[in-house]
Amino acid sequence: MRIVVTESVRRTLPVKQTKILAAVVVAISFLSSSCGSSDYLQSVQLTSNGASAGGFFNLAGIDGTLQLEANAVYHSGKTVPVTNEVTYTVTLVGTQADGSPLLAYGPNSVPIDTTGLMTAIASMCTWVDVGNPVPTPPKYNWEYTGYYQVVANYRGMASQPVAIGVGSQAGNAPDGTCGPQASTN
Repeated sequence: MRIVVTESVRRTLPVKQTKILAAVVVAISFLSSSCGSSDYLQSVQLTSNGASAGGFFNLAGIDGTLQLEANAVYHSGKTVPVTNEVTYTVTLVGTQADGSPLLAYGPNSVPIDTTGLMTAIASMCTWVDVGNPVPTPPKYNWEYTGYYQVVANYRGMASQPVAIGVGSQAGNAPDGTCGPQASTN
């Protein structure tokens, strides 16, 4: 939008009205260029650091941990860490490798503390090695039988879900492991 003030208009306007006109022109330019609009929360992004296989995460070993990290993503592209400000919703999906139900989420199974640290307290296995010849060094073909689906909630907005399996007891792999370990992916 362009506003043109001609010389004849300038001569006829008193100084006070000219200043008001200038203020209106500046305000209109801010509104039309969106410079005055406020930034807003666009999404919440949840990630995890720890043992993984193909993008799926594993609480490897008894007392194994994963660090969950939540970020608020704003319309402007700004990203702000909010891990210590989120609450988590955890849904149980599937079963343990032996077919028994997953243990209820909570302080005695796989708690998540206020810093986003998730820990394998209970002994369970939610992975199976679907088999393949074991080369040297061993490489496994891991598949979930169950997992904890974690969603971070921040200011009324939910993140995408992150699936976390548990390998804190022996599994069916040739070496007895359950799920990807920190050193093998």
